[in-house]
Amino acid sequence: MENILIVEDEHRIRALLKDYLVIEQFNIIEASNGNEGLHLFKQNDIKLVILDIMMPGLNGLAVMEEIRKTSSVPIILLTAKSQEEDKLLGYELGADDYITKPFSPKVLVAKIKALLKRTSSSTKGTIISFSKLSVNKESMEVLVKGTSITLTPKEYDLLLYLIENEKIVLSRDTILDGVWGYDYFGDNRVVDTTVKRLREKLADASDYIVTVRGSGYKFEVKE
Repeated sequence: MENILIVEDEHRIRALLKDYLVIEQFNIIEASNGNEGLHLFKQNDIKLVILDIMMPGLNGLAVMEEIRKTSSVPIILLTAKSQEEDKLLGYELGADDYITKPFSPKVLVAKIKALLKRTSSSTKGTIISFSKLSVNKESMEVLVKGTSITLTPKEYDLLLYLIENEKIVLSRDTILDGVWGYDYFGDNRVVDTTVKRLREKLADASDYIVTVRGSGYKFEVKE
């Protein structure tokens, strides 16, 4: 049974989510504030985090920054705010998905299942290799010059999508549909922030992701 950590200061919301997720055979670990959430994350084998942004004390974005220092576990952000700037900041810091209150628990459960499926599934045709970059699709391990790097599920999905469309110029809207899905209604600037974060992690292999001015991005190896 997979552990899901809910970090939310409103007891009513935690109880509602727990009821729905227990039915889906998940084990729920609850925290009412950011500090407690970080402690429980470190003490348990957590497969996914549901994280409220607006909490007293240590807020959700600060908690996510700490988690991302050591883990690429999927993170879904909850917030009462709907401004695009908040969503972009969340994605820039490493969130994998985002849902705004009030929300449908069934929609959130669907997002959770989709994220967990992507992070646990095995794909045949396992290894893709370039001179500075290697991707093992079965283990989801990414190596840059032989050194393993840690990507969030969304960063990994983006990298794989670009690789599988090598040398094809992809618009931001095309990438948004291919990586985030047709049901994503946010701003396509999230593509730019995720590309930026991915390039930083790829380091010496970052030049494989080429910006095509006025069009979008492509994956191209010029060696």
